[in-house]
Amino acid sequence: MRAAVMGSPIGHSLSPYLHRAAYHAMGLDRWSYEAFECDEARLPGLLDELVPVRGQGSDDGDAWAGLSLTMPLKRAVLPLLDTVSEAALEVGGANTVVFRDGHRHGHNTDVYGIEQALAEAGVPAPRSATVLGGGATAASALAALRDLGLYSATLLVRDPARAGETMAVAERLGVALAVETFDKLDALTQVDLVVSTLPGGAADAFADRLAGVPALFDVVYSPWPTSAAAAVRAAGGTVVGGFAMLLHQAVRQVELMTGRADVPVAAMRAAGEAELVGRSARTD
Repeated sequence: MRAAVMGSPIGHSLSPYLHRAAYHAMGLDRWSYEAFECDEARLPGLLDELVPVRGQGSDDGDAWAGLSLTMPLKRAVLPLLDTVSEAALEVGGANTVVFRDGHRHGHNTDVYGIEQALAEAGVPAPRSATVLGGGATAASALAALRDLGLYSATLLVRDPARAGETMAVAERLGVALAVETFDKLDALTQVDLVVSTLPGGAADAFADRLAGVPALFDVVYSPWPTSAAAAVRAAGGTVVGGFAMLLHQAVRQVELMTGRADVPVAAMRAAGEAELVGRSARTD
């Protein structure tokens, strides 16, 4: 069976290390996991090329089991799927495609990854939260907060006019969302949890202003810790990194693609952490 991660750029992805470690520990010696560079324009054609898929033909020995999708494909894939899970519909994006019975089934495991990362770090269900950034990961964060019982949040973005899709997600989720700009940051960090969905380095300018928050979930995983995470930790706050989210969303992907529940979280964690250490050593 074959699986892969697709996106652009894709060279930095940790997914191959996580999924391959799972296959090895689960005894799935004939499973493989690759990484493909793919943008939105190429996605429809590449999906059509992935044949046979599981459930087509009598020999599934070289069939495709599923795909992990990263940016910019999570939203672009939706009209190309045969079925879409409720979670993926709510957040407006699928990061997982499972091939079964000749069909493409879309799922979102990012929400699960966020929830598990927060739980693993011992972060209690927040009574208030501010989300930095307005992209696909912010949408998943809002869904995770809703699942934890929070039905209102604040979104900080550079340009509120570009937050339309995330506002639509909040409406589908039943979350009351206030959209503000970053100049309001000081007044909007008096909350239980700040979730930064900003790309690497983008939140560094706010590190001193975030230092006093009780808990910070920063989706960046390399380089780690970010300046913001280091500031919060030094002030005694709880910090959750992006690696935990990546790990747990991958665990759920392996469950969906293999149909098995005995996914080796520890082996996947060790493989991902080892790769991150290796990358850090290569750049020093």
